[in-house]
Amino acid sequence: MLETLDAAAVRRWCASGLAALQRHQGEIDDLNVYPVPDGDTGTNLVLTLTSAQQALAMDLETLPDDGHTPHGHALRLMARGALLGARGNSGVILSQILRGFADALAAAPAVRGRQLAAALADAATAAYAAVAHPVEGTLLTVVAAAARAAEQADTDDLRAVARAAAGGAARALAHTPEQLPALARAGVVDAGGRGLCLLLDALVEVVTGESPARPAPAPPAVRPPATAVRETGSSAYAYEVQYLLDATDEAVARLRGELDGLGDSLVIVGDGGTWNVHVHVNDVGAAVEAGVVAGRPHRITVTRFADQVAPAAPLPAPLPDGRAAVVVATGAGIAELFAAEGATVVPANPSTGELLDAIRATGAARVVVLPNDPNTQSVASAAAREAHRLGVKVSVVPTRSPVQALAALAVRDPKRRFEDDVIAMAEAAGACRYAEVCHASKEALTVAGPCRPGDVLALVEGEVHLIGADLLDTCTAMVDRMLGGGGELVTLLCGADAPAGLADRVREHVERSWPFVEVQAYEGGQPHYPLLVGVE
Repeated sequence: MLETLDAAAVRRWCASGLAALQRHQGEIDDLNVYPVPDGDTGTNLVLTLTSAQQALAMDLETLPDDGHTPHGHALRLMARGALLGARGNSGVILSQILRGFADALAAAPAVRGRQLAAALADAATAAYAAVAHPVEGTLLTVVAAAARAAEQADTDDLRAVARAAAGGAARALAHTPEQLPALARAGVVDAGGRGLCLLLDALVEVVTGESPARPAPAPPAVRPPATAVRETGSSAYAYEVQYLLDATDEAVARLRGELDGLGDSLVIVGDGGTWNVHVHVNDVGAAVEAGVVAGRPHRITVTRFADQVAPAAPLPAPLPDGRAAVVVATGAGIAELFAAEGATVVPANPSTGELLDAIRATGAARVVVLPNDPNTQSVASAAAREAHRLGVKVSVVPTRSPVQALAALAVRDPKRRFEDDVIAMAEAAGACRYAEVCHASKEALTVAGPCRPGDVLALVEGEVHLIGADLLDTCTAMVDRMLGGGGELVTLLCGADAPAGLADRVREHVERSWPFVEVQAYEGGQPHYPLLVGVE
């Protein structure tokens, strides 16, 4: 039993909480009343806390020179990791709860009962402040109840306060259906609140050495899909947009107002200049553009709700005749294009586990994966092998660029045998020559000659073919070189850093110089590459 919360206890708490969430992940996912990834609360909480635990794997003996205690430093690491790895609405709010907790205890010489109660109060305040339009009957209600119960214990006994907080949270969770009609209709308690209760029970176990015996919430009532409603927000908005943002406090304050006018379920939380932005919108481009104006968005993910209808169970047996496509994407516009084609979109540079989760979440027995990056192909192959053990047949089409994936998705035909469809997709991808334009970051010797930092590089099929000084001139010269080998369709994907009108001017050049070639241009939003080009 502990008298005070030290750094070792923080690490045990994170590990124990993560283990509890993993054990109950399916149960929490099944509590959701809106069957889309934004509602996969159990999965999102597991991913969020996994990131927190990875951050805690850093050397806790090396403390920053800022007056933080070892336990304060551990809590800071945990909160920072949760922020950077937060997934979905509940994950983002949990990261802010941990941040409020850490801020309150960072410099405290010892963490006893009253300090824990004060930290929970700060955590609840931070959570409410992060949500543009707080709703009761949710995770917010549960953390507030935990804080009140801890304060009412009015003691320095750490064990008594931890038990009081966990008990208060459990009681509040049981009453969430009375506060939120959607929960009452579905016959469930709040999924995010259930996850927080598990974390507080894990804290009690670490502090007291005893595991609280609490019955699991009742399973969700059986209901037809037509009655499914969102966990948060209005069904009027079709997309979930989430990204990390490097920006100032002032810029984020303006961003809140702009995003609030675009949609709902807005949550923005941050720490040290890095913010996690989550919102439901119809205009994906405007949501991302607002982030670009505010600062530097990265790790952008977009989910189209209509493509993510989930079955009653979180991970069902694959449908024998079901097919799906999982595509890796960088850039909000590219993700939106893939989502419009009915594909499940995974953010760039995924882990094997993330790809496997996406494959299983489709509920299909036959899945094609489009990695869109040579570095992701081995990860995709590993995920395919793991999926095979679970009864899911996965074929990896080795696309190296998003333009190849668009070509592959365009020829899908569910009437063909799966194997024949994969062959057709692979042939379409292989017939699409791809290129990209970027700026050189350092001095180097390429097959096209030496380049200096700032030079414009045109890469065709991964090799530098042109080095120029002007972006537009290099882009048009590259397209001319590609069309010199033949082609009927040019696809242009403009990057996040592309100057205004770049695609239009390249299109005009093609229409003048190659009048029989069709041009399609889209806002891709990809970083680093102002223009991606595909020629078919």
